[in-house]
Amino acid sequence: MSQNQSHFTTLALFCKVVDNYGDIGICWRLSRQLQCEHGIAVTLWVDDLVTFQRLCPEVRPDQPQQEIAGIQIRHWVHQEETFTADDIADIVIEFFGCDIPPAYIAAMSQRSPQPVWLNLEGLTAEEWVEGCHSLPSPHPRYSLTKYFFFPGFTPKTGGLLFESGTEHRQSAFVANNGKTDFLKSLGLSETEIQSELISLFCYPHAPVTALFEVWKNSAHPVTCLVPEGVAYEIVSAFLDAPSVRGAVATRGALTVHVIPLIPQTVYDQLLWSCNINFVRGEDSFVRAQLAGKPFVWHIYPQENALHHVKLQAFLKRYTDVLSTQLADATNIHNFSLAWNGVTQPSAAEWKNLWQEMVTAAAQSGISLQWKQEILKHGDLCSNLLQFVAAIQEKTVINAV
Repeated sequence: MSQNQSHFTTLALFCKVVDNYGDIGICWRLSRQLQCEHGIAVTLWVDDLVTFQRLCPEVRPDQPQQEIAGIQIRHWVHQEETFTADDIADIVIEFFGCDIPPAYIAAMSQRSPQPVWLNLEGLTAEEWVEGCHSLPSPHPRYSLTKYFFFPGFTPKTGGLLFESGTEHRQSAFVANNGKTDFLKSLGLSETEIQSELISLFCYPHAPVTALFEVWKNSAHPVTCLVPEGVAYEIVSAFLDAPSVRGAVATRGALTVHVIPLIPQTVYDQLLWSCNINFVRGEDSFVRAQLAGKPFVWHIYPQENALHHVKLQAFLKRYTDVLSTQLADATNIHNFSLAWNGVTQPSAAEWKNLWQEMVTAAAQSGISLQWKQEILKHGDLCSNLLQFVAAIQEKTVINAV
């Protein structure tokens, strides 16, 4: 039992699905960790249960309220829903400034003791988050204070979201020949399993066509595993058939194999099984780093190319930490810029970028070194609960 459990027992987490699977992926993972590792009774409010179901097949989109894995799932439909003080949890989290119902906030102000209210922000490596992490924001009408909590890559932030048993599960997976069994369960042949395995999870605008051309002309067999629905038009064109689970085709050295959208609970196994992982958004981005395997991040696009600023901030931090292997880190940096449209390589340049990327990826020490760097800052869930406990303690002292 977590030492935090004596301070609070209930938590409400509000999530609006904006980044396809990213928002609900983070909130569902956090909810399960809060419940499983810390004994917190979680109510997860979600506005899009259909998307949620693709990550968690047990979800029933037609149910306004349901319980899954010990977590209460509420379909967040009406902003005008009514609440009383008895409905309010000990901890209230709104993910990424999603503006929880005004009636809920009003009920929060009537609860005694008042809940600890957090705005859990999105992940960024930008330096300014260190100054904003844990800052209070008093409500203009009620005697309530909301605190900003930022995930991040330094000890001055909340850390990254990962479970306490993550490394143990990966070690057991490797020791028990889990890779072969897992890939066979996805329908891969022995030949595909022995090839250069790449997982591809990206947004529709990724330059997948250019990369397919490079892989088709590779000196060694490449198998690209693409979840159903990802890069649908480009993958369908390659297959010369609809991109549906189980579809497979080979052109030159490249085999593209369409796999199901894997439930979150086993997604790590895909990352552990591949030589290089292409990931997107936030949740899969973090899981790829924890896998200790080479990865390429496709960042969620924002207006005025603000996402390029965030990408550059991460790549700079990544490169700085890996300064002892600067050449390999730089190769990954350059490929990431091209993948995200910061640069516009020609066909020949794409080939060179990929060859340099593969060379860097072969240096597995880079990925493992980075993994150890982020692990030492602790996990976001535990850090968050410690922060809440400190807020509660301060509130009690001030009341006395």
